[in-house]
Amino acid sequence: KHAEDCLKTVNKQQLVLPPIEDLQKKTIFKSLPVDIPRYLFTIRSGQVDPMAADFCHFKQCFVLCWSSVVDVLEALQKLLREFAVPLAKVSGERLVELSHVWDSGWSKAPSAMPVLSVLENWEEVSELISHPGQRYKGEGGIEAAAIHIQSSWRRYLARTAYLCHCRRKWAAGTIAISWLMHAQLCRVRKALQARRFSQLENSRSRAQHLAANWKRIQSFKRTIIHIPSLYSQRKRLNLRGFDILQNIQMSRLCDIRENVEVIYICPQHLGNDILDYYTSLLKCDGATDGADTTTARASSSVRRYIILTPEAVDYFPTHNMCLSTLLKYSPQTLKHIRNLIQGKHAYIVGGIAHVDDLAVADELGLPILGPEPAIAQHYSTKSGARRIFVGAEIDVPPGQGNIYSLNQLHETLAELMTQNTDVQRWLFKIDSEDGGRGTAYCDTCHLSCYKWALQEYHRYGPELWNPKCIQETVLLRYLDEIPEWLTHYAQPAKTSCYPNWACFLKTFLRQGVVEAYPPSNSVTCLTVDLLLEPGGEVTMFSCGDQLHGGCKLEAIGSIVPQSSVHPETLHSICTRVGRACLQRRIVGYVSVDLVTFLDHNTMEKKVWAVDLDITYSNQLAMTQMLLMMTGGTLNCRTGCLEAPMPIRAPVGNLCAVIGNHLFHSDLSMLYNKVFLMMCKAHGIRFNKKTKQGTVFAFFDSTKRSSIGMTVSEDLQRALATFARHLSVIHQEISVPKSQGETNFM
Repeated sequence: KHAEDCLKTVNKQQLVLPPIEDLQKKTIFKSLPVDIPRYLFTIRSGQVDPMAADFCHFKQCFVLCWSSVVDVLEALQKLLREFAVPLAKVSGERLVELSHVWDSGWSKAPSAMPVLSVLENWEEVSELISHPGQRYKGEGGIEAAAIHIQSSWRRYLARTAYLCHCRRKWAAGTIAISWLMHAQLCRVRKALQARRFSQLENSRSRAQHLAANWKRIQSFKRTIIHIPSLYSQRKRLNLRGFDILQNIQMSRLCDIRENVEVIYICPQHLGNDILDYYTSLLKCDGATDGADTTTARASSSVRRYIILTPEAVDYFPTHNMCLSTLLKYSPQTLKHIRNLIQGKHAYIVGGIAHVDDLAVADELGLPILGPEPAIAQHYSTKSGARRIFVGAEIDVPPGQGNIYSLNQLHETLAELMTQNTDVQRWLFKIDSEDGGRGTAYCDTCHLSCYKWALQEYHRYGPELWNPKCIQETVLLRYLDEIPEWLTHYAQPAKTSCYPNWACFLKTFLRQGVVEAYPPSNSVTCLTVDLLLEPGGEVTMFSCGDQLHGGCKLEAIGSIVPQSSVHPETLHSICTRVGRACLQRRIVGYVSVDLVTFLDHNTMEKKVWAVDLDITYSNQLAMTQMLLMMTGGTLNCRTGCLEAPMPIRAPVGNLCAVIGNHLFHSDLSMLYNKVFLMMCKAHGIRFNKKTKQGTVFAFFDSTKRSSIGMTVSEDLQRALATFARHLSVIHQEISVPKSQGETNFM
C-alpha cells in the first residue's frame, strides 16, 4: 500500500527531468519535495546486499519499474567496483528518476557524473575516483593498466611517426622550393649570360664595322652620344654627391662641330640657369630635354646638341647607380635617342667601361668607341698599366705589385730600397684607386740606417753594388727597421679616404703596388690624352702639365699645352703606349700620366710612365671647351695652342690654365647668374676678340660647384691671372669670420 501511494504521488507530480547538462550539476535533485522519503541503501565494495532491509524496502516500493532501475543499478555497481569505492550511499528516488532518462538513450554511452549524482556521498566518491591511478586498483585494473600503457605507447609511436612525417614533408617542401628557386636562378643566369654574350658579340660586330668605316664616318655628319660614367662598381657605393661627380665632364658638350652633333646624357636634372649658360656659351641653337622630354627648348635651326636626363634618375635617387645603368632602365629616353639618331651615323663615347654600356649599345644598335668592359677593367689598374708600359718599353718607376701579406710587403720594400738607394720616398698604391685617393707614402729620411746604407752604396759604387752578396747586409738591416718605420711614418696622401696607415693597410694588402717616387727635388707630372682610333692610328688630343694643391699626389688642374717634355719625345712615348694598347684591343680615349725629373747621377732628363686611365678624362673635356672658346687647335706634336686672331693679326700662340677639381663651399650661397655678374664686375670674363680671359664650366644646380680655366698669351700671365681671379672670387664669396672649405689657395 505504501508503494502504491508513492507511485500515485509520482504520477500526480508528472516530474519533468532537466536536460542532460543540468544532471551533471551538484543541485540536480534539490527540487524534489522534502516530504518524499529518499529510500537510502548502501553499496559496499561495489556490491549491494540483496538481503539488507533498506534495499528490500526500496525494491518493494519500486517493483513495477524495477527492470529499468536494475540497469542503472548495475552500471553504478560496475563503476564503483572498477574504482574500488569502499562505501556508497544511494538515494532511491534519484536512482528511479535517473532510470527514466536512462531508458531514453543514456545507457548507450553512460558517464560517471550522472550515475554518481544518485549518491548521497557523491562528493567523497568523486574525489576518490579523481585520484590518479584509482582506476587500476579496482576490478579489471591490471587489464586497464595494460591497455592504457599499450595505447599510450601506440600514441607515442604514432605521434613520433607523425612528427617525423611532418619534418620530412617540411624538408621535402623546403628542398623542392630550394631546388625550384635554384633551377629558376640557373635559368635566369643562363639567360643573362646568353644575353650578355649576345650583346658582347653584337658589340664586337659593330666595333669591326666602326673600324672598317672609321675614316668615312669621320668625314660625314655624325652624332656622338656622351655617357660620362666616371666611377666603377667598387668606388661609387661610398661616394657622396655621386650624380654631381658624374656630371663634372659636362664640357663634353663642346665636342660639337659643323658636322658633329652631341647627345649628352646627364645624371641629374639641370636648372634653367645652367641650360641658358651653355646655350649662350656654345653660340648655337640647342635643345635640352629632361626625363619626360616634353620641356624641350625648341629651336628654329638645326639642333647641334641635346641634353637628356634618364627617367630612372627619379626612380633610384639614392642608389649611386652608374649612368649607363640608369639609361638602361629608362625606356622613354632610349626611345627618344633612337628617334634622334634615326638614319644618321652615330656612336657612343662612354666613361669608365661598364657591362651596361653593352646593353645600351645593343638597345640602340650603335657601336662604342671604347674597349670591352672586361679588358678595360683588367688594364685600368696600377698593375695592369705597368704591364702595358713594360710591353711598350717605356721606363716605369722601380716597384712591385701583387702584394697580399705584411711580410711580403716588408721583404719587397727592403729589396727595392736596397736596389734603389737614391730613392727618398716610396709610394704605396691601391691597385684599383685613381689619383691621390688610394696612395700613401713614406720617406726614407726617417730610417736610422738610411745614411749608413748610402755610405755602403757609395763605398762599393754603382758597378759593384748589384751582386746579392754585397747587398745582403743592407737588406737585413732594412728588414729589421722597416716594420717600425712604416708604423710610425707611413701616411695616406688623402686622410679623408683613409684616416691613418692602419686603415689604408687593410685595403692595400688585398691589392697593393709599391712604387718609387722620382729621386729629385724638381718633379713635373703631365697628362696626355690619346685617341686610339679603331682604324689603328694614335692621335694626341691633349697634353698638359699638372697643377697640384695641398696634396702633391693629386692633380687639381693642368697647364695646356705642356712644356716639361720635348714634344718629339712625348710623341714617341705616347705612340708606343698607344700601339701597346691597340695590341691588347684597347680603343677609344685613354689618359697617360707621366713624370719627368732630372737624374742627378747622369744629369739627364728622365720620363717615367706612372698611370693609365682608360676613359675620357676631365682634362680632355676642358680642352674641348678651350678649343671651342678660342676656335683654335692644339698641336701636341709641336706643343703649341694656336688660335686665329682678329684681322691683320697673325695666328697667336696661347697658354691655358685649367682647373679640373676646384671647389669652394661658399659658392652654394650664390646663384650662377649672380656669380657671373660678380665676376663681370671685377673684370673676370672671357674676351672673344683677343681669345683671352677666364671662362667657367658649371655642372650642378644645387651646390653650384664650378671649374674654370684662364687663357692668356703666355704661361706666366696665364698663371698670374688664374691666381688673381681665384683670390678675388674667394674674397668676394667668403665671410671673414667663417672661411669656407676650398682649395683655391
